[in-house]
Amino acid sequence: MKKSFFFILIISVLFSSCSNSKSEGGSERVAKGDKVYGGTLRINETEQIQTLYPAGITDIGSAHLANQLYEGLVKFNAKDLTIIPSLAEKWEIDAAGTTYTFHLKKGVMFQDNDCFPEGKGREVKSEDFKYAFELLCTDSKDNSNFAATFKDRVVGANKFFDASKGKPSGSIDGIKTADDYTISITLTSPSTSFLFALASPSASVIAKEAYEKYGTEMKVGTGPFIYIENGAADKVLLKRNENYHGKDSLGNQLPFIDSVIISFLPTKKQELDNFQSGNLDMVIGLPSESIKDMVESQIANFQNNPPKYVLERSPEMASQYYEFNMTKEPFNNIKVRQAFCYAINRNKIVEDVLKGEAYGPAINGISPPSFKGYDITKITGYDFDAKKAKKLLAEAGYPNGKGFPKVKIELNSGGAKNTNVVLEIQKQLMEVLNVNVDFEVVPQKQKMEDAKYARAEIFRAAWIADFPSPENFLWILYGASVPTDLTEPSFPNTPRYKNPEFDKLFDSGKSSKTQEEGYADFLIAEQLMINDAPIMMLWYDENYRLIKSSVRNLFSNPMRYRDYSQVYIKDLVPTEPAKQGEAKK
Repeated sequence: MKKSFFFILIISVLFSSCSNSKSEGGSERVAKGDKVYGGTLRINETEQIQTLYPAGITDIGSAHLANQLYEGLVKFNAKDLTIIPSLAEKWEIDAAGTTYTFHLKKGVMFQDNDCFPEGKGREVKSEDFKYAFELLCTDSKDNSNFAATFKDRVVGANKFFDASKGKPSGSIDGIKTADDYTISITLTSPSTSFLFALASPSASVIAKEAYEKYGTEMKVGTGPFIYIENGAADKVLLKRNENYHGKDSLGNQLPFIDSVIISFLPTKKQELDNFQSGNLDMVIGLPSESIKDMVESQIANFQNNPPKYVLERSPEMASQYYEFNMTKEPFNNIKVRQAFCYAINRNKIVEDVLKGEAYGPAINGISPPSFKGYDITKITGYDFDAKKAKKLLAEAGYPNGKGFPKVKIELNSGGAKNTNVVLEIQKQLMEVLNVNVDFEVVPQKQKMEDAKYARAEIFRAAWIADFPSPENFLWILYGASVPTDLTEPSFPNTPRYKNPEFDKLFDSGKSSKTQEEGYADFLIAEQLMINDAPIMMLWYDENYRLIKSSVRNLFSNPMRYRDYSQVYIKDLVPTEPAKQGEAKK
């Protein structure tokens, strides 16, 4: 991708913003390490929250919020995505690599709530985790994460799931509680990604009292913030959990900020306007043209010492693609799917539609180029080839598009980007294949439900990593759990793709003892899947982030994982420019 003067400007903005100084005023509650307490963090999500029931979370916005309310045994370090302790202060893995023994932190309290006697939260015990894991292994319409966590991994989990029929029954053979603060989990085979699965919000601890009182509407966890019911459909309010157990490395009680306000402005223009007017502290995912205009019009806010705003640009563990409905014509024909894949000029989409807001066109596999040791360039995908696309469509029985049935692309309303992309794809398919494709924009919740039940021919989709491994991306196309009955939902494999060889390689890679062995299997599996074309890859994500310089410790990472517990808000003090001839300190 070409680098313009604007990108050089971004680099200079980044480096000029790395100053630090003492706080102004002195009215804040001071903490160790020159940190401060107080203030409100204001964040926007472009889509409404779907659910905050841990086992049901499948979208990134819900996960962002849930990670502030709930906690599990372990969690991600927001700086580098390594696994760090959360409610487990330590753990051991046996010599076979299959039994994990976790030792819980003592004195951790569930948040105060009316579901507890006198409204006071109680201490978390190992039985609470056992209860939460049993819910996660229960066959229920509200459980979308069994396959991503314990299925085929934990001894007895599949048996428990099959017997549950909507309600937990008995116990899971591989989960044992030795005492109030010790829980062990035994796997069917070693797994290099099991701790990643435990770091997802779906594996959070749940209080039985909260679930029995509120069901899937529960919002009671152990996290740094408490959900406040405010009756507003366009805003979520979180307040500081005064009884939170966490402390930072200096011994400061967490969290620092008093509250978090989450709005739901649907367009990036509205986000940017609210950021500029001071109503938001951060904006993620703006087109480079919008950033360019803002930087040029407000250059002083970026170049002052200290700057008012900080601009960052970084690749993400995220891929954008369309899914084919493989259950009926015309996309049950591999040649039709391949023809569509070859007909798309991804470079044109990246440059002309996205205005450079992408890492690059997705001409390899579904895994983004973000995983060290996993070389996606070894996967041969689909680059633009009009001649090959026309030939394949003719071989499928639709020469020059003749007789091609009416099909529809369904996409969620996520601002202008999704619509602009589908308009370009619609245009390219007509120009190359002489195929007219309709599209419909629906709310995210409807799109996800329609995809699960194969109610359209093509669906707009994207995947942001739940954990930093290509395994998480290949899992989307794992076919062993795809139902044969279309009246039953299929998730995450909404194309309902099935290839026994792919599944075999995926299982082998998932249970490998080393990452190198696992990645070797995943590369072969990914090539098989791409050859079958159940999806049409479009681009790998890269995002710009605009953030106020006063917001500290809100780390950017390629998974968009957020932890607000250590965020604090503190204005930088302007420094005097160095006099001529005087060295800068």
